[in-house]
Amino acid sequence: MASGVLFIGWGPAMPGREQQALKVFGEAMAYWTQLQQQGVLESFEPVALEPHGGELAGFALLRGDQERLSRLRIESEFVDLNTRAQLVVMHFGVVLGYVGEGLNQLFAGFGKHAAALA
Repeated sequence: MASGVLFIGWGPAMPGREQQALKVFGEAMAYWTQLQQQGVLESFEPVALEPHGGELAGFALLRGDQERLSRLRIESEFVDLNTRAQLVVMHFGVVLGYVGEGLNQLFAGFGKHAAALA
C-alpha cells in the first residue's frame, strides 16, 4: 500500500504553447505508465479541473513508496520531463505528500512532539 504521493500541479498552458502543452502531457502519461509497469509507482491519477478562478488547472497524484518517490524526484528523466512542463504551462509544481502508513507515521510523530511541548 502506498505511503506517499507526488502531487504534480499545473496551471493553464502558456498562450501560444497549447499544442506543446498537450504533447508534454502525453509524454508524462506515457512516462507514468512506464513507471507503474516497472513497479516504481503503485498508481497514478491525472485530474483536470473546471475553470474556478484559481491558478490550478489540473494535477496528477503519483502513488507509491515514500522513499522511492523521493528518489524519483532527482532522476534525470523525471527532472527533464518537469523542465519541459515548466516551459509550456504556468504555475507548475511538484510536492511530496503522505498517505496511508506514511500519513499515520507523520501524525504519530506530530502527536509525540506536541505532547512533549505541552
